[in-house]
Amino acid sequence: MSTPHVVVVMGVAGTGKTTIGPLLAAQLGVPYAEGDDFHPPANIAKMSAGTPLTDDDRWPWLDAIGAWAHGRAGLGGVVSSSALKRGYRDRLRAAAPGIVFVHLTGDRALIEDRMSHRQGHFMPTALLDSQFATLQPLGPDEAGVAVDVTGGPEEISERAFRALGALGQ
Repeated sequence: MSTPHVVVVMGVAGTGKTTIGPLLAAQLGVPYAEGDDFHPPANIAKMSAGTPLTDDDRWPWLDAIGAWAHGRAGLGGVVSSSALKRGYRDRLRAAAPGIVFVHLTGDRALIEDRMSHRQGHFMPTALLDSQFATLQPLGPDEAGVAVDVTGGPEEISERAFRALGALGQ
């Protein structure tokens, strides 16, 4: 990346945002922020109980991520956020117009398998269907790339890094 941009690593739960985000940030030489850390406690309690978040639940979370991204403008950074709907990404772009998305994509069975082996995470596999139902992939007019999550973390991170480079970022 020639100029430091803020990159949002997005996708449904279990695609590896928390794993790939820090690896990509290290490759880009910028800081990483864990999107889950921006959730208010009420959101984490809801998801832990297996209750999907509403848009009203998500707005303060997205605004907090957007504020972080805005603060990193011109400095670069990587932050994870499911950013499942176009409207969510529009809200992030409104706060930080230069952000670029890396959409981690994969087969539902692979993602569910990875989720079932996670330890210490509040998001249950029961919410995966609602995540896929909510997902609106990046539109052709959105700055970003889709990156398949097959393979190991280093391979996926390298794939994302190369895809961003191909964007001219």
